[in-house]
Amino acid sequence: MNHPEFIKVFAPATVANVCCGFDVLGFALEAPGDEVWARKSETPGITITAVAGAQGLTANPQENVIGVVAQKMLEALDLSIGLELQLHKGMPVGSGLGSSAASSAATAFAVNEVLGKPFSTQDLVIFAMEGERKASGSAHADNVAPSLLGGFVLVRSYEPLDVVPLGVPVDLYCTVLYPQIELKTSLARSILRQEIPLKKGIKQWGNLAGLMAGLLLKDYALIGRSLHDEIFEPERSVLIPLFKEVKAAALAAGALGCGISGSGPSIFALSATKEQAEAARKAMETVYLGSGIETKSYVSKVPPQGVRLVKSPALQPVTHELL
Repeated sequence: MNHPEFIKVFAPATVANVCCGFDVLGFALEAPGDEVWARKSETPGITITAVAGAQGLTANPQENVIGVVAQKMLEALDLSIGLELQLHKGMPVGSGLGSSAASSAATAFAVNEVLGKPFSTQDLVIFAMEGERKASGSAHADNVAPSLLGGFVLVRSYEPLDVVPLGVPVDLYCTVLYPQIELKTSLARSILRQEIPLKKGIKQWGNLAGLMAGLLLKDYALIGRSLHDEIFEPERSVLIPLFKEVKAAALAAGALGCGISGSGPSIFALSATKEQAEAARKAMETVYLGSGIETKSYVSKVPPQGVRLVKSPALQPVTHELL
């Protein structure tokens, strides 16, 4: 048998919450990211033949997010064909940069290509969310949506799902510092209060609205004033060593704002220029020198595109009715 070529798809890391947008706001990075390879197989069902670049991830398709997403897509079309998948991790697991989301988004896009594009982008977000459900127990969209769509994305509602792509109205550069400590999302969520004081809620809503307005008005000063988390950062920051010092260093270096990426431990800073973003990176890295904690850092422009093909597909598009 002549095996068809793999469809190879890259999906980028993401920053979720963005200070004031807990569970409803995220944006894409240019890098790092994950690749998922997909092709049809004579073996029925989902087979994962490679998991590269990360330790501890299983090739069991029922336990790996890429298998879960692909299976949901086949079930939606009532298909019993075989799919072969490979996962090539290019980003750290448990970093707060949407690792499982990048894998899930890449899978949804790749499988849709293999099947002849029967699903819309909105459908792909829903399928990718199932990977998030498997990974964290919660089918949230603030990582998978920007990984698929690029730019900034607002999740206005979950019931029904209402995802609003905002694009990149203004040039922004993101500095990410990843202190290599273990911080489970489940722990970061478990310490959050289920109720918030009205006064803090009002401040948070004002910051989120201000951030949206700052993006659309191209007002860097307003963006900077709005990048403040009134509610969750004070509780979560205690789990990240030297967070306050890193944030102060980023702001002193000229960043517009700084906060926790997703559930952490990664810390992000947004800047108006690449030069400011690089200065923020240097300042943030300096804080951890001598601490005994290793770090990785990235500087990325917020890109208008998210997931994308790495290699042009060799398969001819077909409709699912013919499979």
